[in-house]
Amino acid sequence: MMETPAPAGREERVQAGLIDLLFRQSRAILLANFVIPWPVAYVLREAVPGQQLLAWIGAIYALTGARLLVSRSYFRRGAAAAGPLVWAHRFTLLSILSSLLWGVIGWIGFVPEQPHLIAFVCIVLTGMSGGAVPSLSAYPPAYAGLLIAMQLPFVLRCLQQEEAIYSVYLVFAACLLGVYLYYSLVTYRALRETVSLRFENLALVEGLERERDRATAADRAKTRFLAAASHDLRQPIHAAALFTASLATLARRGDVAAAAAKGIAGKLEAALASLDGLLHGLVDVSRLDAGLVPVSRRPIHLRRMLDDLGEEYAPQARERGIPLRLAASDAWIESDPILLKRILDNFLSNALRHAPAGRVLIGCRRRGDALEIQIVDTGPGIPAGQLQTVFEEFTQLDNPQRDREQGLGLGLAIVRRLGELLGHKVGLNSVPGRGSTFWVRVPVTATATTNPAPGPVLAPSATLCIMALDDDAQILDGLAILLAAWGHEVFAGQDVEELRRRHAVAGGPPIDLVIADYRLAGGMSGSEAIARLSGYLGHAVPALIVTGDTSPERLRELTATGRIVLHKPVAPERLRIAIREATGAGGVVSGAD
Repeated sequence: MMETPAPAGREERVQAGLIDLLFRQSRAILLANFVIPWPVAYVLREAVPGQQLLAWIGAIYALTGARLLVSRSYFRRGAAAAGPLVWAHRFTLLSILSSLLWGVIGWIGFVPEQPHLIAFVCIVLTGMSGGAVPSLSAYPPAYAGLLIAMQLPFVLRCLQQEEAIYSVYLVFAACLLGVYLYYSLVTYRALRETVSLRFENLALVEGLERERDRATAADRAKTRFLAAASHDLRQPIHAAALFTASLATLARRGDVAAAAAKGIAGKLEAALASLDGLLHGLVDVSRLDAGLVPVSRRPIHLRRMLDDLGEEYAPQARERGIPLRLAASDAWIESDPILLKRILDNFLSNALRHAPAGRVLIGCRRRGDALEIQIVDTGPGIPAGQLQTVFEEFTQLDNPQRDREQGLGLGLAIVRRLGELLGHKVGLNSVPGRGSTFWVRVPVTATATTNPAPGPVLAPSATLCIMALDDDAQILDGLAILLAAWGHEVFAGQDVEELRRRHAVAGGPPIDLVIADYRLAGGMSGSEAIARLSGYLGHAVPALIVTGDTSPERLRELTATGRIVLHKPVAPERLRIAIREATGAGGVVSGAD
């Protein structure tokens, strides 16, 4: 959503715009100051000495020249050089002095013996005052000063006279003063509204341009994201289809040898594991974008955390022949230990993957009130122009073939989102040919004084009675077969009524768990189906919701149910853990997969 400028900022911009109008529209007045003095002097030549008239014209020319210099300086240096009000005050001062010079005509041209000269003076002063309304109304003090300075000498001369006609002149001057000030105020309001609308329109245009650029960038990112995701999704699916076809071909020829079946099954599992990793990476990105990842901050002993990290990755480093060194600190930091470890996992796995025959260091540096945890490698490094690109989805600089064993290109995109979620700065320094340093900056805190809460105690193993609900017959059959292989009693159905019938025919045994797909036939949701089954059973039943939808909106909706949500494809081990979490059962499986 576009934000409008703050009132103070908009007011300053409007004021600056009005001052700019003041200088631009005063050009006509400056031109008049060069032309009009000569006909005025010609009319007054018989009543006023020529030297006085020449001195008057010279003073007007000199002051007008000074005003031109100020105006030129304003347009060359801009209002920012001294501030709009400073320029307005300079303009007003010179304008008042110039108006006083014109007001002198009302004094020296006031000849009672020649009424036609007084009438002429009135015409000149009236015309000059009226002509300045559109030019100086952008800054009311400038016009008010002009009007008073120009009319004051004539008014003073009228006050010195006793004839009634001069009282009429005074009334005329007063009316003139009121009318001109009124129209100056009206013009000022119109100009102010025009300038304000201009800036509002500019703000709208700028906002629309920003939104257009953001939408264009998002569209390009979405296109690139979908292209890369489509490629990475097709690869394991294609491999799985080939392995499945191979297995089916061997089966049609006769009994499949155990070794051959085991080999193909292993490759099939690897392909599906790759697919599962990609899809769960996409779910993680969606969960972070939807703001559904909870943050639990607490003090963390940095050395203990990094020691554990080093021990976890030591076998992988030895296997790759990469020396892994640790230089930790005894400081305590504040963060979510699970999410922070996930950031470090991504950094360290990247370093080990991209530093063949190199070295990797886990270290930290003090940065004010924070500690910068660094993963340093001596790999090939990253060009300066791509330091930010690597944090985008599906970016793999050294993997043009998109070899899945080198990662999926989602790890650093997730790191960026985790950093934003935790409020930790993450970054990358790199020198091509010398290596890279990935870092995350975490605030330092006091030593923890409380012990961590003990983990949950798992209940003993149990065989469960489970209702499985999915409108896809193949998925339903696969789920039922797997649950039955694990030793559970399963009632499977494609809708609520089918489940109720099968359960009733079996004598209505107690149900321990419901596993339901979120999108069911007839527009029914998994949440609604679980509620109906709970009503049928007469009590609330633990439940799992399975979905293939990864949109942030759907994830928020599912999270609001408070139930455990599994995302397709669901790995068997993840399903086991979810069943245990939902029912409180420990080792829910007695047999092997």
